[in-house]
Amino acid sequence: MIFGHIYCDCLHLQLKGIGGIISTSEPRINDRIRVPQVRLIGFDGEQVGVVDIDTALKLADEVGLDLVEIAPDAQPPVCKVMDFGKYKYEIAQKAREARQNQTHIVVKEMRLRPKIEPHDYETKRNHIEKFLKGGDKVKVTIQFRGREQARPEIGFRLLMKLAAELSEVAFVEFAPKQEGRSMTMVLGTNVKKGQSTAAQKTASKNKSADKKVENEEVTTVSEDN
Repeated sequence: MIFGHIYCDCLHLQLKGIGGIISTSEPRINDRIRVPQVRLIGFDGEQVGVVDIDTALKLADEVGLDLVEIAPDAQPPVCKVMDFGKYKYEIAQKAREARQNQTHIVVKEMRLRPKIEPHDYETKRNHIEKFLKGGDKVKVTIQFRGREQARPEIGFRLLMKLAAELSEVAFVEFAPKQEGRSMTMVLGTNVKKGQSTAAQKTASKNKSADKKVENEEVTTVSEDN
């Protein structure tokens, strides 16, 4: 028993950091729960009440389950009799489901010139439309060179023309803005990832007013072709 207390003290010191004790993410279970009394919840959800820790451990052992500390800060701590392995599996499943439901937004980038040739414009517009239909956002950048910097309105008109032509699948998320030698506009998509073509047409006609995307991850991909 003395050895057990020495081991516990050593472990306590090893977990001690500069800012205090480092807490572990997993709850304490079974003989790791070192308090004299606990408020016990049975494996079927029954409120057993306040009992000695030895009594709680015995009740858990009798049904072949674990005693898990679920509210360590309560007075006394709240413990529940449960299958700890199954509990950990269910927590991991919920975490995986949360990650799967997370929206992953990719931001493509397309660069244009103010005096782009009609054929090149059409090609790049088709690329942008393809990205938008795939559920991605597109950052469109107009690059000005030399005397072109004195005529920013040319770039502005080109961006607005593009936005108008793609209005069925996109909306202007960030209006054209000039910074130095470039002018940028961001097009958001009306299409969700993996949505069918038929559903895309319906979604474009019934675009939600709420454009907020929760838990979104953004990746920028440049497209210069």
